[in-house]
Amino acid sequence: MTRAAVILAAGMGTRMKSAKPKVMHAVAGMPILGHVIAAARGAGVERIVVVTAPAMQDVRHYAASLGAESAIQDKQLGTGHAALCAQSMLRDFAGAVLVNNGDMPMARAGMMAESLASAEKQGLSIVAFRPADAAAYGRVIVGADGLLDRIVEFKDANAEERAVDLCCAGTYSAADARKFFAWASKLGNNNAQGEYYLPEVPLVAKEDGVRSAVTVADEITVMGVNSRAELADAELQMQKRLRAAALANGVGMMAPETVFLSHDTKLESDVQIGPYVVFGPGVTVRNGAEIKSHSVLEGAEVQAGAIIGPHARLRPGAVIGEGAHIGNFVEVKNSTIGKGTNANHLAYLGDATVGDGANIGAGTITCNYDGFDKHRTTIGSGAFIGSDTALVAPVTVGDGAYVGAGSVITKAVAKDALAVTRAEQKEIPGWAEKFRSRKKAEKGKK
Repeated sequence: MTRAAVILAAGMGTRMKSAKPKVMHAVAGMPILGHVIAAARGAGVERIVVVTAPAMQDVRHYAASLGAESAIQDKQLGTGHAALCAQSMLRDFAGAVLVNNGDMPMARAGMMAESLASAEKQGLSIVAFRPADAAAYGRVIVGADGLLDRIVEFKDANAEERAVDLCCAGTYSAADARKFFAWASKLGNNNAQGEYYLPEVPLVAKEDGVRSAVTVADEITVMGVNSRAELADAELQMQKRLRAAALANGVGMMAPETVFLSHDTKLESDVQIGPYVVFGPGVTVRNGAEIKSHSVLEGAEVQAGAIIGPHARLRPGAVIGEGAHIGNFVEVKNSTIGKGTNANHLAYLGDATVGDGANIGAGTITCNYDGFDKHRTTIGSGAFIGSDTALVAPVTVGDGAYVGAGSVITKAVAKDALAVTRAEQKEIPGWAEKFRSRKKAEKGKK
């Protein structure tokens, strides 16, 4: 069966105290909405409609970048009304539909797929969970046949119903999108808020002769984010998930709890990661490479056997060759570093191409920016760049060339040549002793 999803993302998240819609806040380097859309795609969903508030143009642009459509909820009239706003977008859709909150960054594709499969078999399905503290969640009352009997709001539940620990997660699936929207259109708003609520859809469906299946998920998978504290907790839970997956795939971590991964970090087997390493989006580390402590990587690729850090920074566009060493307090940006090349300390390599087996001395910088444009530096294979060298781009240092320490290189250096630009050293005999004697005499007079 074909599948669609309606993602409810119209809530502004006032408890976040932010001008940014809550679904655009990031968890593991990706907006919360992106995690929900990725889970839906993983569950085999072909069409996705994101329901937004009128002012959420940035949410609609982001959804479109992920291949999702958008619908607008003009007024905040409850979750049932929000889901119904997607009806016009799916008017021609006859397959199964999943409705999920957009603020659930931990949602798994497996949970959504199971809910959809249950709905395709039964006609309707809801997702429930057992929280550590049921608090004021709506209670899910299951009949003897294992199907949903009713959902009871906490404030309306009696003592026996409140003792039930199975709670409503806010995820619904229906085998037929047209039937789901027909049920949603019959919801009433006879409540204190005057709103239309999704938990009443199973009751309407029951009157139509369709009972709902119940899919049970764990509390972490269905957690929502409504505040900064909950956002921090979601980040914590996501990091635990990502670290566990990395360890299971053969990655070594000395102190996993101190390593921060991004949603798309790719770590191959036998990669070793030291304490306090941060991976931003777009990082790939190949087999056997080592990332030492306190290093930060973003948008970079590290080839097999390379060593990064400690205290190194790889910025977007950095490609570190096999067996290369990028050492402490070295920053690499938009540069390709060749196989076996060493830049072991205190260097900046920006907009550069460095060949194989080169040596970059301490204090070397590529002067890549003239105030208006970026320019490229090329360093050949086997070249030796002495300490405290400034390479003023655009400039090329040939294969095997040497650059003397303290040089400022503004012109091309030929292959196997030596380039030195430092001033001639002068020496004045006895100057230091005369200087000290004068200073001591001046001090004595005072």
